[in-house]
Amino acid sequence: VQLQASGGGLVEAGGSLRLSCVASGSTLSNYPVAWYRQAPGKERELVASITSEGGSNYADSVRGRFTVSRDNVWRRLFLQMNSLQPEDTAVYYCNVIYKGTAFWGQGTLVTVSS
Repeated sequence: VQLQASGGGLVEAGGSLRLSCVASGSTLSNYPVAWYRQAPGKERELVASITSEGGSNYADSVRGRFTVSRDNVWRRLFLQMNSLQPEDTAVYYCNVIYKGTAFWGQGTLVTVSS
């Protein structure tokens, strides 16, 4: 399984970004997938996850601002981020636990200026 994330960049506070993650190597349609982030000097944290049936879960800090979705046909995972704040600045990673092994994308940097 290979995951490749994209869509990060520099945005002003209050702005929006849409992250994408494309999976290759195996179909992930039967597995939950997730977005994590790691800010400088902090531990990696779960941002949002989505089950194979489309059920989603969010960290309290992003609920109501971020939306996770997936396209099983095109093997893509998305994270729509609205009302971005400086504290959302981090490297964002897509993740899947496939047959008991965790796979990570390379990360995409999101920088939110105040």
